[in-house]
Amino acid sequence: MTKIEQVIHYVDQQLKSRRLTPGMRLPSVRSLAKQLNFSVSTVVNAYERMLSMGLIESRAGSGFFVCAPLEPLILSHIEPIQDQNLDPLKISRQLLEASSFLIKAGCGWLPDDWMPHEALRKAIRDTSKDSVFELMNYSSPLGLSSLRELLARRLHTKDINVTPEQILLTDSGSYSIDLICRFLLKPGDTVLLDDPCYFNFRALLKVHQVKVISVRYTPDGPDIEAFKQAIIEHHPRLYITNSGIHNPTGATLSQSKAHQLVSLIEHANMVVVEDDIFSDFETSASPRLSALDGLKNSIYIGSFSKTLSASLRCGYIVTKSEWIDYLIDLKVATSFSHNNFSAHVLYKILTHGGYRKHIEQLKIRLADAMIISIHRLEKIRIQPWIRPKAGIFLWCELPTDINIQKLMSYCTEKGVILALGNSFGEAHTFQNFLRFNIAQCMHPDFFNILEDAMQYASMNRPLNSL
Repeated sequence: MTKIEQVIHYVDQQLKSRRLTPGMRLPSVRSLAKQLNFSVSTVVNAYERMLSMGLIESRAGSGFFVCAPLEPLILSHIEPIQDQNLDPLKISRQLLEASSFLIKAGCGWLPDDWMPHEALRKAIRDTSKDSVFELMNYSSPLGLSSLRELLARRLHTKDINVTPEQILLTDSGSYSIDLICRFLLKPGDTVLLDDPCYFNFRALLKVHQVKVISVRYTPDGPDIEAFKQAIIEHHPRLYITNSGIHNPTGATLSQSKAHQLVSLIEHANMVVVEDDIFSDFETSASPRLSALDGLKNSIYIGSFSKTLSASLRCGYIVTKSEWIDYLIDLKVATSFSHNNFSAHVLYKILTHGGYRKHIEQLKIRLADAMIISIHRLEKIRIQPWIRPKAGIFLWCELPTDINIQKLMSYCTEKGVILALGNSFGEAHTFQNFLRFNIAQCMHPDFFNILEDAMQYASMNRPLNSL
């Protein structure tokens, strides 16, 4: 590639990543030449060639401007990821496309046989007997009123005191966050995320072309001093977090940090989006930011994909009354309605006595799985970052003599899918970490395969081992 072609390629990449969009002014010839360490004449010739290609135009006395049409939004062009094993979109697709025979120790949901199959079947049968209108028509803009009334009562137990009219049903927790981002963000805004955090938060924020700033997460919540500094330096619009049971660490927010966060968020005039989809796994209540600030600067979201069925697409947004109508308009504009059938099925399951029993059984199974997983992992030198009070995740650190790529390669060959720590954080901070799903780890072959993988990936292993 000639130097002129390199300049053209550089501008083309800026267009594809949408850092340059129609009407924007290009760097001056001299500034781009200095930036790329090329001669001025090289950049002049490159700009001349792009003029002839119709990519840019020259305006007398003003410089060069983009006139090419807006490039399609291709997420991999916005922020290219060198290691594809860390690409959140690739990870999600790999997990979603995985065969049922694979051991999904890195996924974020429960095994199929942990779910209440019969309760789901009964609810679907009962819903199918409802009126033709309920089966065939769109829902009301807010969603099924009886379900919203039930959700409002459930929220009261978390000290989030709302009316059913403050609850908007959606198709999922992810769509809820997307809708909120559409409502509150514009390209170039800043959003704070925990470091580490759920990897799909980053993928979703790419779509909205915002700046992401990571704040170190500790065993009882975000680092408060780092949070303060991020506010001072970057003036964020949003903070997105899990405050009930944190993903991927399994940590819970302390009362002290919750109060400090509410104060900081209020003074910064920003909004916190509180993703609480693991709420029903809790064995003891932890603070909710939405309860502490009365939804003044917070939005609460939830769903039941983790406790009932990932196919039961029904989430919800809880916010202050004055924002609900605007969110309804956005929902109608982007999806018109939501899965009304799922909402009816969900209501029937939640009002059937079997759901409470199912959750209690899940908590017992998860507590046992947590003990077993910690014991088996420590036995092969994998150390949990903390011992979570509840939930499905263990955030673990590998010993320094383990080659993570060899570990991944061995596990993949044996049909085990792991979740690499760096996919949850920034700048290779967590390159020796893995997130384990303790329920999926209960597969009878998993720990034996992992133990063999650890031996294979150890840089200290004998040459003739394995």
